[in-house]
Amino acid sequence: MHIIGLTLYVIAIALNVSSARAEAASPEWIDALRAGGHVIVFRHGATHQDQADTDPLNIKNVDKQRHLNDSGRALAKSIGDSIRKLKIPVAGVYTSMFQRAVDTGSLLGFGEVTSTVDVTEGGLVVTPIENNRRAEALRKLAGAAPPAGGNIIIISHKPNIMDAFGKEWFDLREGEASIFRPDGGGYKLVARVQADQWSKLAP
Repeated sequence: MHIIGLTLYVIAIALNVSSARAEAASPEWIDALRAGGHVIVFRHGATHQDQADTDPLNIKNVDKQRHLNDSGRALAKSIGDSIRKLKIPVAGVYTSMFQRAVDTGSLLGFGEVTSTVDVTEGGLVVTPIENNRRAEALRKLAGAAPPAGGNIIIISHKPNIMDAFGKEWFDLREGEASIFRPDGGGYKLVARVQADQWSKLAP
């Protein structure tokens, strides 16, 4: 009995050490997100590459838009599950008005999403003045402090994100997140996280 008890004790210690090592290996930005106060800007999830927005002047014509593919939908659900497992609080989700962004936000599973033109891709169907306004709006959202103890999620598009934050985002992939910490009206980039990385970090 003593040998069995000692064996179980050693196993328990090993498990605790393993868990502690895993926690120690977690990126610092996870702990920062757990404390709240950040804005997570996602590019919408993976889409059908044989589809296009063929009626961009009528954003309510959902049938004529590019949509999430099965991988994009599955990864959006997985990201939401991982964020919950990582105990990262989400205070609100704001999306572009295109359905692929709305679906990405909804599939994360944090309740009702709010769609806004401010983070909606304008492309060639809006004026340069309006595109610049939307870029500035996204920068302001990245620099706005979330509710105490929470984080804000924004789902937008590569052109908007590049216009707002610079050419360094030229390689932004579908589903990728850019984590910003508001800083006195401005913002600081904390990390960029690929869509498949969340599940690898979740316990």
